[in-house]
Amino acid sequence: MILLQANQVARHFGADILFENIHLEIASKARIGLVGRNGAGKSTLLKIIANIEAPDGGQVVKNKQATLGYLAQDTGLDSNETIWNEMLKAFDTVRKMERRMREVEVAIGETPESDKRYASLLKEYDQLQHDFNEQNGYGYENEIRSVLHGFKFDESFYAKEISTLSGGQRTRLALARMLLVRPDILILDEPTNHLDIETLAWLEDYLQGYSGALLIVSHDRYFLDRVVNEIYELSRHKIRHYTGNYSRYLDLKAAQLASDWKAYEKQQAEIDKLEDFVARNLVRASTTKRAQSRRKTLEKMDRLDRPDGKEKSANFMFDIDKLSGNVVLQVEDAAIGYEEALSDPINMDVRREDAIALVGPNGIGKSTLLKSLIGKLPFIKGDAHFGTNVSIGYYDQGQADLHGNKTILAELWDEHPTTPEKDIRNVLGGFLFSGNDVEKTIPLLSGGEKARVALAKLSMNKENFLILDEPTNHLDIDNKEVLENALIDYQGTLLFVSHDRYFINRIANKVIELSPEGSKLYLGDYDYYLEKKKEEEEIAELQAKEETPIEAPKKKFYQDKEQQKLIRSLRRKIETIEENLTALDESIASLENQMSQPKVLNDHVELMALTNDLETKKAEQEEQLTSWEELSLELEEFE
Repeated sequence: MILLQANQVARHFGADILFENIHLEIASKARIGLVGRNGAGKSTLLKIIANIEAPDGGQVVKNKQATLGYLAQDTGLDSNETIWNEMLKAFDTVRKMERRMREVEVAIGETPESDKRYASLLKEYDQLQHDFNEQNGYGYENEIRSVLHGFKFDESFYAKEISTLSGGQRTRLALARMLLVRPDILILDEPTNHLDIETLAWLEDYLQGYSGALLIVSHDRYFLDRVVNEIYELSRHKIRHYTGNYSRYLDLKAAQLASDWKAYEKQQAEIDKLEDFVARNLVRASTTKRAQSRRKTLEKMDRLDRPDGKEKSANFMFDIDKLSGNVVLQVEDAAIGYEEALSDPINMDVRREDAIALVGPNGIGKSTLLKSLIGKLPFIKGDAHFGTNVSIGYYDQGQADLHGNKTILAELWDEHPTTPEKDIRNVLGGFLFSGNDVEKTIPLLSGGEKARVALAKLSMNKENFLILDEPTNHLDIDNKEVLENALIDYQGTLLFVSHDRYFINRIANKVIELSPEGSKLYLGDYDYYLEKKKEEEEIAELQAKEETPIEAPKKKFYQDKEQQKLIRSLRRKIETIEENLTALDESIASLENQMSQPKVLNDHVELMALTNDLETKKAEQEEQLTSWEELSLELEEFE
């Protein structure tokens, strides 16, 4: 079923066209990735589809019954509530339904069967119970816990006020709340920002099982490959649809481009042949009619446009002035953090031409470690020792090193005043800044443009040890690929933090994992790191199963006969309760199964009786559990 259609949608800025003739369909359970270069209009198109902005042409038609949720990139949840109370708001309808069910239950109990209201109360209760069950009324609190846990919010966070959290935490909470709302159409703009690799993997699994339709903008290739099964590419003001994930889209696009060129060249050859015939034969009496016929054929021909190749990408490389020594960096038993250590001990031995990815959960101190290495933050313990002739180039993910009041040209030229302006402009041209673009001031630039300026500065400094903090943030997929190729060809040493798994896999030959227990080195790329982590988990599970813990010999204490008798009695009581709990579990499961049968759902009297039985059994279960806990604690004291 089609939930939403965008037909002939256009967006203009004065005489400039951002996009036009856009056609996009979202079917139920669709998994759509929207891709394109930065500035192509992806976020604008999402806002039009979400009815936040109006199109300049065309229309968006949505199924009236379908609900739609939209989350812009870097949107933080703004609330004075605690995390738990805010998440509960996603289930306001279910909770109101639950309160009404309790009210109706009381009313049914107080209303005689002969009363006219009795039948209508039963009917209302039947519908409420059905709707409540359909909307996960019995499990919504568990769902909240599961989603919060996926986004790294354990029970210690539940009572915290959202206003006291960091920007990244509020962004993750905004996404968590949107997932709990479960709209029929979920539109996400760059949902992978601020997520570490572990959380990304959890989100991918969650979205694969999402019951509604998805429309996602992302520059994360692994994420797109795992989540989406169709791609819309927004390019050169138009949109094109491909079936398959991102990798499949690349293959189809390349095949389509080759086919378009073949058809274009064939038609051009035919046009040249016809035009040549007309030119040679139009003035000759004997062939005039044939030449006129060919000319008519040319006039009627539906001429193919010249196929568009790749859009212009950045083109740059990182050189070095001089080689460093073989030993680039050594760190022994260091600790990083602020008042308390985030990770300890940290050990690193970086050699020339190493390309090392630094991974670990958000908040573990990856950026802190980089800043400690370059001297911006002190180590809590230990120090960094650099080798001979090591020169450091640092890329800050927040572009804090860019000067707010300068133009792009001045930003580079002021640091390299002896370099001719022409050479500076050539460097900037390689980073897609040409003509009057170089006169833009830093505050007016987008995130992607600032990233390219910072990379341009880095390329001009020609250092032999690059320390990069999230260098792919704000870059579109094409420019990420250019950066990857430049770093692969780089003759120096790399240490970088990134949550882009494809980028890590292409660049890294070693992975260092940070945890509260310190650093751990893996001698391979990202795929190797994943394999080793899986191996370690499997080995740990095997050892846990195979190893029988050897208990230290217990001291023997004299126990009189009365005490031994009491222990035996407690054990018998506990065994009896456990048997009762097993029987109660079976009874409750049986009652719940009976209550879900269509025959029972239509019989209000039997349904009410079963409901009463279920509540009695659950109350008895609670009593038995309380007794079991009390007796178990008493037995522990004796033993």
